[in-house]
Amino acid sequence: MAGRNGRTVRDLRRGNRAAVLRRLYFDGPMSRFELGPATGLSGGSISNVVAELVEDHLVEEAGTVESDGGRPRTLLRVAPSGGHMIGVDVGETRVRVELFDLTLTELARTERPLERHGYDVEVVVGHIRDGIAEVLADTDIAPEQLLGVGIGVPGIVARTPGQGAVVHGQTMGWDAVPLESLLRSTCELPDSVPYFIDNGARTLGQAELWFGAGRGCHNAVVVLFGSGIGACLVTEEVEYGRPLEWGHVTVQVRGRRCRCGALGCLEAYAGAGALVDRWREAGGHPPVAADEETALAALLAAAHPAEGAEADPVALAVLEETAEYVGAGLSDLVNLFQPERILIGGWAGLQLGPRFLPAVRRYADAYSLRHPAARVSIDLGKLGPDAVTVGAASLPLADLFARGGRPAAPGQDRESATG
Repeated sequence: MAGRNGRTVRDLRRGNRAAVLRRLYFDGPMSRFELGPATGLSGGSISNVVAELVEDHLVEEAGTVESDGGRPRTLLRVAPSGGHMIGVDVGETRVRVELFDLTLTELARTERPLERHGYDVEVVVGHIRDGIAEVLADTDIAPEQLLGVGIGVPGIVARTPGQGAVVHGQTMGWDAVPLESLLRSTCELPDSVPYFIDNGARTLGQAELWFGAGRGCHNAVVVLFGSGIGACLVTEEVEYGRPLEWGHVTVQVRGRRCRCGALGCLEAYAGAGALVDRWREAGGHPPVAADEETALAALLAAAHPAEGAEADPVALAVLEETAEYVGAGLSDLVNLFQPERILIGGWAGLQLGPRFLPAVRRYADAYSLRHPAARVSIDLGKLGPDAVTVGAASLPLADLFARGGRPAAPGQDRESATG
């Protein structure tokens, strides 16, 4: 039966379960007494919801705490064994697959390099398939125990009724790749296990805002620096983030050719590969046949050598110019969205790190309007290189929250939590 606002008793029960589960997840352990004011639910509702979640093996007791003059209160927490998720990061140099329990504690991981074959679709699908099989075998977790597989990919992800998630990755040569249907026909997982495929910057953003430097922030932008560049905008209106193809804003009219084919994109100046290319073109000496991570490390070492050694002026000049391009690009985000925080992640962003950040802040401030610039902080993310994988694994978790702790039935819409 539906009420005046269209909500049924089932909707209300699901909402109550979701409220308790989320509060215990992010703020637990907590007692039943504390859960009432924290969720706005009555004592009777809390008792009923907790009993259901305990019966579903999603919540468990976690000891007791003394009360003010009364009986000790039992603490409750989310049960780590209540479910499992797999997170996949399809990165520039490797495919990383990790298995987590319900509290996002890592149980197993594997990595497979991509450089020899690039983004060949069959190779990527094979790496994901084999990685999933390996982490499950390493832990004896049955596929039926999975709440879902979350996957972060470069590019734009569209969802179609017939093929599920389709990836448009112009810079990697993917033109409407039906990744979800390819995985379903390849991976030996039950049909009941859902796939959640999304932009890698969005999964990075979700991880940092739930568990990292963005926690508690209502309006933030999380940017990802690697070979490519992306960003995710998170506001109160868009809880799980909106991916932004920020790497393809124009920072130089008729500038360098980008991987996407356009001229003057930010990525053509500040992406890891482009940065190393610019160092070479300016007279620098990157290691021969080195991968991007090694070459970028060499650039940083040349610009900031060990104490007593002389810095390479070419490397310093390239980094300073790159900081200006990045700062100018961030000013666009500041002026357009007026975020409280901008968080920088991705392997290249973390490698550039604290030495690079002061110059970026200086240029972002110079190119931004004064009022929003005075209100924003620009910092590094806290979750390190695993942030995309953690964020990908949190997509099935977000769906579980949205459903009040009840997994989706086969064929049921699974986009309610992630947009």
